[in-house]
Amino acid sequence: QVQLVESGGGLVQAGGSLRLSCAASGRTISSFNMGWFRQAPGKEREFVACISWTGSLYYADSVKGRFTISRDNHRNTVYLQMNSLKPEDTAVYYCAAARVLVLTPEYDYWGQGTQVTVSS
Repeated sequence: QVQLVESGGGLVQAGGSLRLSCAASGRTISSFNMGWFRQAPGKEREFVACISWTGSLYYADSVKGRFTISRDNHRNTVYLQMNSLKPEDTAVYYCAAARVLVLTPEYDYWGQGTQVTVSS
């Protein structure tokens, strides 16, 4: 079992930045593919970014060039640096872990989510 806890969400003005953290416990995440997803009210959960266990990076087109995913296996933590935030980035952001590399929400473990609100 892997427990995931997100932090770092909050309210920020458009153009601002936030860094989300995802702290894992229970097992080391070094062999997991780690992803960030988000879900806005009334919308389906959507892929944001993924870092494979080998370090390959994947981004949704909507965040490419603005968001950066990274991992620190020694700290068992994954990060999402979000720059140039837009109101449409407003959502609950979820961290997830998967044994198989996928860019859809078929992940094995999920955090509880952290709210990100971007004001215009």
